[in-house]
Amino acid sequence: MTTIKIVAVCFFGFASGLAVGSGFVAFLTVLGIIPRLTQLTKTMKMIQHYEWAVVIGAFTGVVGSLRDPLLNISVYLLIPLGITGGVFFGMLAAALTEVLNVLPILVKRIRMDGQIIILIMAIVLGKIFGSIFQWLYFVHH
Repeated sequence: MTTIKIVAVCFFGFASGLAVGSGFVAFLTVLGIIPRLTQLTKTMKMIQHYEWAVVIGAFTGVVGSLRDPLLNISVYLLIPLGITGGVFFGMLAAALTEVLNVLPILVKRIRMDGQIIILIMAIVLGKIFGSIFQWLYFVHH
């Protein structure tokens, strides 16, 4: 590869990363996901920890996707890491759902007024069984 091509690839990669990162931050900021998450968990004093966790997590994800690391971690350490990751994404999804009022709108659209608990349980069970299927079929296969 010539030097010009390398510089161009680096420039476009950096510009694309800035665009996606800016969109992610704008998404979290405009919708107020992190402040709402701290309200739900009653941890408003720790809002900076949440913000830094998102920044460090996004950076770690980018580095991990670029490097494709192989970590020799014990299975027993992976279990709590998987649980904390699942809790984080679950809470983030719940905060996003609440901010956008998705469930009340969905309940009205499918005419399930007064039965929101059935809808929530269907979503939770679908997520659990979908994750188990994905693990057993795609990851462990």
